Amino acid sequence: MTQAKSPPPGGSGPDRSRMGPTRISSLVVAALAAAAVAWLLISSLYYSGIPRLPWLPVVTLAALAVLEAYAAVNTRGRIERKPGRDPVNPLMVARFVVLAKASALAAAIFAGFYAGLTGWLLVENTRAATEDRPAAAGGLLASLALVGAALWLERSCRVPERPDDEREPDQRESRPGQR
Repeated sequence: MTQAKSPPPGGSGPDRSRMGPTRISSLVVAALAAAAVAWLLISSLYYSGIPRLPWLPVVTLAALAVLEAYAAVNTRGRIERKPGRDPVNPLMVARFVVLAKASALAAAIFAGFYAGLTGWLLVENTRAATEDRPAAAGGLLASLALVGAALWLERSCRVPERPDDEREPDQRESRPGQR
């Protein structure tokens, strides 16, 4: 005799442990928290003592956005088996999904930080703040581009729905009465 397993905490059923799509609300909360932290940090520190904002993070975020957008286009074409494209490796798609989920969250945190910084710089009327506004705005735009590219890559990794007439019976459907 086998014992029935207790349901996992927080829900019941085997679908509870599956990874779902990234929630926009999670990204918004992370961005708002990062914006608040950035505003508090920059307003409590003496701003003129901080060196100028570098452009390297902006360029890095923009390059990552371009790479993930390219991966989204390429992966979608390979999943849909378009002519001239190699078949997709399922392990690569799983890695792309993990990359997309991680990049979306990290980019949302960067976007929030840059939004808080940009907001504070727009309020501040010093020469140093005026010189840092373009880098902060560029960082905000590059971060938002990376969020969009990451969400697009995650969406591109989904398996397309097959019509009902092409659908193969699932193992559970082929053996009724078994669980």
